[in-house]
Amino acid sequence: MATVLALAATGCNASGQKEAVSSTGTPTGLDLVYSQQLSWKGCGGGFQCATAQVPLDYAKPSGEKLGISLIKLPAQDKSNRIGSLFTNPGGPGGSGVDFIRQAAGSFGPDLRKRFDIVGFDPRGVGKSGPVRCNTGSQLDQFFATDSSPDDRQETDALAAASKNFAQNCQAKAAAELPYVGTTNAAHDLDVLRATVGDKQLTYYGASYGTYLGAFYAEQFPSNVRALVLDGAVDPTASSTGLLIEQAKGFETAFRAFADDCVKKPNCPLGTSTDAALAKITDFLNQTDKKPLANTRDKRQVTESLAVMGIATALYLKEYWPVLRQALAQAIQKSDGTLLLTLADQMVERKPDGSYSNQTDANMAVNCVDKPNPSSAKEYGKAADEATKVAPRFGPFVVWGGLPCVYWPVQTKKQPAPITAKGAKPIVVIGTLRDPATPYKWAQSLASQLSSGVLLTLDGDGHTAYLQGNPCITQATDRYLVTTEPPKAGTVCR
Repeated sequence: MATVLALAATGCNASGQKEAVSSTGTPTGLDLVYSQQLSWKGCGGGFQCATAQVPLDYAKPSGEKLGISLIKLPAQDKSNRIGSLFTNPGGPGGSGVDFIRQAAGSFGPDLRKRFDIVGFDPRGVGKSGPVRCNTGSQLDQFFATDSSPDDRQETDALAAASKNFAQNCQAKAAAELPYVGTTNAAHDLDVLRATVGDKQLTYYGASYGTYLGAFYAEQFPSNVRALVLDGAVDPTASSTGLLIEQAKGFETAFRAFADDCVKKPNCPLGTSTDAALAKITDFLNQTDKKPLANTRDKRQVTESLAVMGIATALYLKEYWPVLRQALAQAIQKSDGTLLLTLADQMVERKPDGSYSNQTDANMAVNCVDKPNPSSAKEYGKAADEATKVAPRFGPFVVWGGLPCVYWPVQTKKQPAPITAKGAKPIVVIGTLRDPATPYKWAQSLASQLSSGVLLTLDGDGHTAYLQGNPCITQATDRYLVTTEPPKAGTVCR
């Protein structure tokens, strides 16, 4: 199951060393990179696309280069244009180019009038030197593997699948793996800021994009104009600590779904929340013993795929009716087709059986951003802890990070708070019942940032801004246009 992890750093390059600054205000040796001129060309739908060149290794600025793919929707009111609004949809591994093609029109009208809405594929993602490790069939097998092992045999099978994932990345992407972490991605973002002619960065980041944005502010605090970090990640948590908290977030979100479901006619989970939780537990146990069939292809819908399908529908409250239908189909008819469709959506599996590189990139970034446990046995301890506090989602979320144990690139740098001392006000948005980035992470990040301002949505679903809540939209848009943050502690309902 995809998750969000990161590594804290302060004004350092990928090697963790302080960077010298030249007389032009750019890091030494990077003047040509920062002064490059982008060639924007129309790429359909009113969008323009370009490619920026950045060093693969910032410690060797004149060495091998990597192309970063960008897209923008130009500002509608060019006479009152403020600059560029950079965005990141999260993941890690989510394509910022695809995000803007799909979601640029959902940003507030004031933003679309006064900013170029810009997306980019971070290094290792999409069209920016994508990390590709596994074939479609290999990923099918990986996701179907039982990720809540009940005995030594199942644990060994999961470890073998995880080790195979890591070995595939070592075989196919060894040269890129040391350089795909958040430190370098944040430095790329500063290069992109300069190439579009903005003296300071205006940015909206969702989910993992909040960590990328916070990382940017830590490295380049004087270059911050306005940052919105929506669905925040806590930089101080360990790799497995993040996974445990995320599992608790999914548990909280599912309880909210169950509360709603049992009030509806024909809820497939019963008529009380406790009955619903017991029903889903029994359903997952039965699916563990006997996977469901589906009418789309020959894959069996294992317990792991069923949990992934459920988790996908918890990202948006608008998906709750679909989840009720999927569970009714699965529980009453032993048909896992709709659950499998939802699971495929999470991991970007296409109808032809191929995948985007989201999963490979997600693992590549996560595994290099924080220190990992040294063995499957250590992961097992974290999974046991997660099971106690999140019995339906804990083992699946935690064991999903097991490939990092075998990853060919490791870091010893420990998590640390991000303060971004000297940065202008940064708005952190948290949703009370967010499944993937629990609200406590937003509280933590806002308190760590020296200029952090917490904005809260009393609601459901993952992230807040694009849900269309008028209070959130108005507060966010006003801040991005004027740089005046909402009052600290504001709660939207």
